[in-house]
Amino acid sequence: MLGAAVLFCASASYPQQKLETARQTNDKIEQLALDAHNHPAETQIGAGDTIHVDVFEVPELSRDVRVDGAGDVGYPLIPGRIHVAGLTPLQFEQKMEQLLIENGLVSHPQVSVFVKEETSQPVSVMGAVRSPRVYQVSRPTTLLEVLAAAGGIADSAGSTVTVLRPVPLPTAGAEAGAAASPAAPGTQQSQQFTIRLKDLLESGDPSYNIQVYGGDIVSVPVAGIIYVAGAGVQNPGGYVLQNHGAQVTVLKAVALAHGLSGFAKADDAVIMRDNPDTGQREEIPVHIKKIEKNRAEDMPLRANDILYVPDSTGKKILAKSAEAALGITSQLVIYRAGNGTL
Repeated sequence: MLGAAVLFCASASYPQQKLETARQTNDKIEQLALDAHNHPAETQIGAGDTIHVDVFEVPELSRDVRVDGAGDVGYPLIPGRIHVAGLTPLQFEQKMEQLLIENGLVSHPQVSVFVKEETSQPVSVMGAVRSPRVYQVSRPTTLLEVLAAAGGIADSAGSTVTVLRPVPLPTAGAEAGAAASPAAPGTQQSQQFTIRLKDLLESGDPSYNIQVYGGDIVSVPVAGIIYVAGAGVQNPGGYVLQNHGAQVTVLKAVALAHGLSGFAKADDAVIMRDNPDTGQREEIPVHIKKIEKNRAEDMPLRANDILYVPDSTGKKILAKSAEAALGITSQLVIYRAGNGTL
């Protein structure tokens, strides 16, 4: 498959409608991420990190130390273990200066600390993004920054992004637009936030751009596909639902298929949809001409729906067997929405 679509291609009855491409969406993600990063927070130290400690003019006390699984480090001539997990480098500097004085090692110490190697803040980014991988992030990092680091969304991205947090943080007044889901009894506690890309990018509400922490899993689901079939449309095929939040309706689906043919029986169309409760495929009558004249509702379509539009020589309703319906979809070419390219 080639790149994302820019336009709905339609007949005279269907004016061209512009779609936002994945590239345009990614440009917006990158710009918003930069805008949100005006005041980056200082990195917190975590288990597995390597820390460099420099004691001014005391080279024998300057060294690299690795934080163990409990969040502690050992230091020569200082008894016991020093708990550093959760501290910023500045806070660790202050703690080291105090310990050096208390243990009679340096009377007026000047300590500088920086995180030399950070391995304690992994965030997994997966699904329909350009560069799925595990990133090491500095807390707090925003959702937009993580998506930008992953190269933005892929052409096949759906309309939402989810963040799964294995250890929930206090959520007094959860972020707007984010639905928290408690874990089932007997399993590890977790919290899930589901946010619409449209809200994240277009609402202007910063509360949708939630903070992402080490251990989080960020996922962008792949968009569904709708199928437009029958001799009553110009370009039957399967089309990726990638308009990132905008509802795809019958008229938009016909526009994606380049409009109706000259012999279309537009009021004899049907939506074929799987019923998840019964497992059967249902047929929903659609009157396209009436929809055009605002005499009938423009029906929304769901992923895996088949919009079948016959022509004057075809059958009024497609054969009711599921085998016949599946036979049609198996012969269709899958297109990026609107541009007619594979």
